[in-house]
Amino acid sequence: MTGGGRRTARSRTKSGADSGDGDPSQSERPHPRRPRDRRKSDGFIGILNLNLKYVLGVSAVAFLIIFFMVNHLVKPAHEAKRPRVVTPFPAPKIMDLPQFQGEHRESLYWGTYRPHVYLGIRARAPRSLLAGLMWIGVNDGRYALRHVCQDSDGLSSYGWTSHNGRDFGHQVLVDHGMVLATSFLKSKEVGSGYGGDWAVRIEVQRPKSTPGEEIWKSSHLFFYLADEDGNTLDMSTDALKNRDHTLLASGTRSEIEDWQLHLKSMDEVEMHYSGFRTPHMHNLSDLVQENLAEQARKYGRLQLSDSIHHSSNVLVFQISARNPVKMDIAFVSGVDSERSRVEERVSSLTGESLTSRLDEKQREFDSKFEKTFNVAGKLDKESMILGKAAVGNMLGGIGYFYGQSKISVPAAANLQRNDYLSYWPAELYSAVPSRPFFPRGFLWDEGFHQLLIWRWDIRICLDILGHWLDLMNIDGWIPREQILGAEALSKVPEEFVPQHPSNGNPPTLFLVLRDLIDGMKAKKFNAAESNEISSFLESASGRLDAWFQWFNTTQSGKEKGSYYWHGRDSKTVRELNPKALFSGLDDYPRASHPSEDERHVDLRCWILLAADCMHSIGNLLGKEDKTTKDYSATAKLLADFDYLNQMHFDAADGAYYDFGNHTEKVCCLWKEVLVGSNHATRELVREVLERPKLRLVPHVGYVSLFPFIRRMIPTDSWILEKQLDLISNKSVLWTDYGLRSLARTSTLYMKRNTEHDPPYWRGPIWMNMNYLILSALHHYSTEDGPYRDRAKVIYDELRDNLIRNIVRNYHQTGFLWEHYDQTKGNGKGCRLFTGWTALVLLIMSETYSQS
Repeated sequence: MTGGGRRTARSRTKSGADSGDGDPSQSERPHPRRPRDRRKSDGFIGILNLNLKYVLGVSAVAFLIIFFMVNHLVKPAHEAKRPRVVTPFPAPKIMDLPQFQGEHRESLYWGTYRPHVYLGIRARAPRSLLAGLMWIGVNDGRYALRHVCQDSDGLSSYGWTSHNGRDFGHQVLVDHGMVLATSFLKSKEVGSGYGGDWAVRIEVQRPKSTPGEEIWKSSHLFFYLADEDGNTLDMSTDALKNRDHTLLASGTRSEIEDWQLHLKSMDEVEMHYSGFRTPHMHNLSDLVQENLAEQARKYGRLQLSDSIHHSSNVLVFQISARNPVKMDIAFVSGVDSERSRVEERVSSLTGESLTSRLDEKQREFDSKFEKTFNVAGKLDKESMILGKAAVGNMLGGIGYFYGQSKISVPAAANLQRNDYLSYWPAELYSAVPSRPFFPRGFLWDEGFHQLLIWRWDIRICLDILGHWLDLMNIDGWIPREQILGAEALSKVPEEFVPQHPSNGNPPTLFLVLRDLIDGMKAKKFNAAESNEISSFLESASGRLDAWFQWFNTTQSGKEKGSYYWHGRDSKTVRELNPKALFSGLDDYPRASHPSEDERHVDLRCWILLAADCMHSIGNLLGKEDKTTKDYSATAKLLADFDYLNQMHFDAADGAYYDFGNHTEKVCCLWKEVLVGSNHATRELVREVLERPKLRLVPHVGYVSLFPFIRRMIPTDSWILEKQLDLISNKSVLWTDYGLRSLARTSTLYMKRNTEHDPPYWRGPIWMNMNYLILSALHHYSTEDGPYRDRAKVIYDELRDNLIRNIVRNYHQTGFLWEHYDQTKGNGKGCRLFTGWTALVLLIMSETYSQS
């Protein structure tokens, strides 16, 4: 098994000092026999000369040996001191596979890969040209600059109404008295540089309901280009003075050669500009705001200063106009070639030509949507709009990130400056859960994202999976939250940045791999796709094996076949129930007193999924080795129904529970706590009223249903009927809007965990878990058994409830939400949460995993 502590020995080559070139015997010529009567002094000088040459020769040899040892032995010893946690997995990177090079890599070079801003474009490269849009909106009667997605801006709605993940997207943003529509198009033409060209169309309208104030009659837009490498951007002022000229800026980069940026508009626009020099790309909004503020103070006008730094690497163009207004911005690369055809290419990316191309791309998107999800004639108009927004926002939210994760280390490590280590510099191409709140990669979310993405574009899916698996360290651990680069770091409080290498996260990527394997067996993929999937699995198998072994060793429990989420705080005096944050279910109730005796039923089921998947991968690749057989044995053990029941089932309640050191008699009370020497403050403090004991933890909720989700319960078992009872009981999990995360009968139902932590997984309705439960219901409704018909009735009603509520919320609020209220069905938590909530589309199309 890989992922252990083996080191690859460095081979040693023989030094030139060992070859004889420095041997004195070979450098001296033989002396003739000397007469006996030579004087002693002559003999002494001869001996001295001989010894001197010998010493010099030996010294040269010694020097070469020492030099060799320093470079070949001491250096590896120094490298060996690198902590294992920040040592990459010792295997070729998956992203180096030929299938991810060439045309595939170039086709994904440019994209809307900056999900944290309302419109942001970059290349899939560590250092890139960045492009983006800002505009001036109004908050409480005051002007405010929009750029980074944030709730405080108060936009009524925004998001991609369609996006194909590659070369097209359309987005609508409603900001009080103005409606912005942004369209993105990418094109590879004869003469284009690497990655091709791209265009952005920006349209501003005033909705009919807009108040008649002057403030809404004009728009101030700011389009910018920034070079992360600090290369100077050249600005052309011709377009600012003469509308017949379109060139705004130009520059050069090694990968795309010379490039130009053009703007065309048939409307009357007023242009201003400013150029800056900065290495900090995460504070571009501040630069523009400061410039505008200074101009407002000096001249009382809302416009940029029309000045540039002599070596600006950021250019910002202000376009002001009366609404409505429409403009096209075209970026063309490789303009220095003899075949560059710049004017022709700019023309094809602007005006009527761009309109025609965007319309064609929209038709292609609509057609692929209906073909992929087979929803034609099955959904009403409102549901179709939501479905397209769900997949469009998922694909439009894919980002590219580059940087170094910060890894938390124990205090015993005695680091002089920081309490963290830096991971190696790495890139990540990944979907994100939420553009305003979580615009970065999350490991357990990503498996759910890919359930949708692989059905739309299998090659994008494999690319994303490869990037995630390449983040694995030598022990088989992957940091669960990827906060890479300054832009990503700017959205996260410093105390939440370091990742903890002792803690896991649900291995949801196996959900996708399970689907791909089933698809291969069912011949859902064409020959080329099947070959790429097989090649991917072959390359990834070593990393997947190490990942499994990491879970199987670091998260194992005392009993054979038992597991628990490590990392819960056993010393807390603030939490009502110490969180299992790394389970993905945060505050879902676990044993009141964390200990090594715990057994978590959800983790057991995740490990079963992984073991079964690894066994299937081995079979698919034709492996009949011991490792494949071991996975089969592990999966068989964890799927053993009697053993599962022995460890986790409560016959009286008919429910599966965690096991651990637990008491129900825990509460949080307000107490005066002494802070410092003289100051007292009131805090909510945990109070234990009964000695805990080892027992099942009696909380029915999502965790209780994991054996049902994994389809471990035989179709003719009375226990299956009990699960259907729990699901359909309105006093337990059932609501008219979906299944709640924790039963109303639980003592911790909707209870705060701390003074500052409202209930999260203690009642609200979550789409990812409802999707998995629906998938299991669909399975049991198609399998022969005494509960088949009942499973079908529950499935149909739950599916209808979920779709109806999410469609209603979307059209009322303009957003998909992180979770939904269990009493009224209203969206809660983060809005524009187009991560796993987008699984509603798969529910609409009744697309579920086969196994």
